[in-house]
Amino acid sequence: MHTYISILRGINVGGKRIIKMAALKEMCVKLGFTNIATFIQSGNVIFQAKKFNAKELSIIISTAIVETFGFDVPVIVMELKELQKIKTTNPFLKDSSKAIEFLHVTFLSDIPIAEEFNKIRQGDYKSVEFYIIEKAIYLYCPDGYSNSKLTNGFLENKLKVTATTRNWKTINELIAIGESLK
Repeated sequence: MHTYISILRGINVGGKRIIKMAALKEMCVKLGFTNIATFIQSGNVIFQAKKFNAKELSIIISTAIVETFGFDVPVIVMELKELQKIKTTNPFLKDSSKAIEFLHVTFLSDIPIAEEFNKIRQGDYKSVEFYIIEKAIYLYCPDGYSNSKLTNGFLENKLKVTATTRNWKTINELIAIGESLK
């Protein structure tokens, strides 16, 4: 069995697209996943399943959400080892002047076209610093992520891929839960 992390975008925000974690977990059971755990109400699901392509799993989960809850939700799935690599690759961790509470990662459904990303690099984002490495955008937002121009919607529009962001504390917790399933 392989351990996967699925992160849903835009559920349980502002009273819209409500999915209770118990109902999401039940849906995952019906999909044949095992050792299912959720973390906070924003749609983080850790589970085990036979070997799948992460894109296939994203489609399977997205389709099940439409069938179960009646609305479309972007879903990004990755294997635990991919999330562990994202954690260890974070360039901000090498700079002791960066406060961990301001670190975020935006997960992308695909590696964006370099030309599209280069357009973003030319923008003015005030105090926000960022790096892109494969399907992750590492963000340092000292004024808070909510004050950043580099929102999921902005990145999706510019990069033409699905994006969803988690803070550093959540990423570490998802890894810890995933590692405990082994």
